[in-house]
Amino acid sequence: MKRILFFVLIFSSITLSARKVKFSVNMSAWVVDTGGVHITGDFQDEAGYPNGDWDPGTTPMAQEASDTNIYSVIVDIPAHRIYEFKFVNGIHGYQQEFVPVESRVNYNFIDNRWIYIDSLANDTFDLGAIRFSGNAPAGKSLLRFYVDMQNETVNANGAHVAGDFQAWNTNGSHLHSFDGMVYEYIAYIDSGLSTVHEFKFLNGNASGDYEALASWCVNGNGNRTIAAPRDTMLPVVCYTFCAACATLGMDEVTASSFQLVPNPAEDLVTIGFNVRGDWSVSVSDMAGREVENMTYPESSSAQIETSGFVPGVYFVRVMNASGQVQIQKLVIR
Repeated sequence: MKRILFFVLIFSSITLSARKVKFSVNMSAWVVDTGGVHITGDFQDEAGYPNGDWDPGTTPMAQEASDTNIYSVIVDIPAHRIYEFKFVNGIHGYQQEFVPVESRVNYNFIDNRWIYIDSLANDTFDLGAIRFSGNAPAGKSLLRFYVDMQNETVNANGAHVAGDFQAWNTNGSHLHSFDGMVYEYIAYIDSGLSTVHEFKFLNGNASGDYEALASWCVNGNGNRTIAAPRDTMLPVVCYTFCAACATLGMDEVTASSFQLVPNPAEDLVTIGFNVRGDWSVSVSDMAGREVENMTYPESSSAQIETSGFVPGVYFVRVMNASGQVQIQKLVIR
């Protein structure tokens, strides 16, 4: 009786720490191998498959009746950890898919897909039917978020991202770090749209854990924004800041170090420096992409042609010869 109770307790412990996960793949662009479609990864041993992890032929995926292009399998694996995997068109290692760089682990040159199971919810976690050797399910685009937390003590509940892409669920998009500094998350959004998405990072998972951002870093709603009509890997930004953490160690010049006239602007903006000197100027969009980079030796003013800029919010970064930096927001109409 004691032995039976012991095994019951072991089984209950495993069940309470695990979650059902559905892996799916869309094979519509491929001729399916006669050996069938499989998945391989470092979850196979935990899921109870023979031969352990990374065996390409022991975890078959079943063809779904509602869409015969979709193959899927549901496994029960421990939560609160990351898993790496690949889809296999056949049963051999050489038949594994080529994973695009946007979807890869990208840490220590690892080219596997990855997923973080962040909760013990009773429902089945469904990643969606990712296209074989693709980045996202059909009709969707990949959007990969990055935030550098090196200057923060990460909350015990973890770091998260929330936005209109997931109905501002503060506990729904857990960020994972491969190096202990940069945290990331992969979302799948509707593709082919020019919609500007709003989001913010959280150090925690509650409404009071949102990052506090400077006014030049946000839109009218106080949020970060990104337009991602195609698969997009966002630049790494520092938590509570709109640039990389490496720029934060620089001394800032005074608020009157330069002026932007006019602002908002249309075809041309003039930068007025507070003193004559050597200046470096760069202009970046809301996603952190640099659109202009110029130097002005022995200058007290400079002009930027903005007629080719897409209307929106930009950030003008000015650095003097001593390496002091200031950033101001520029609106292009």
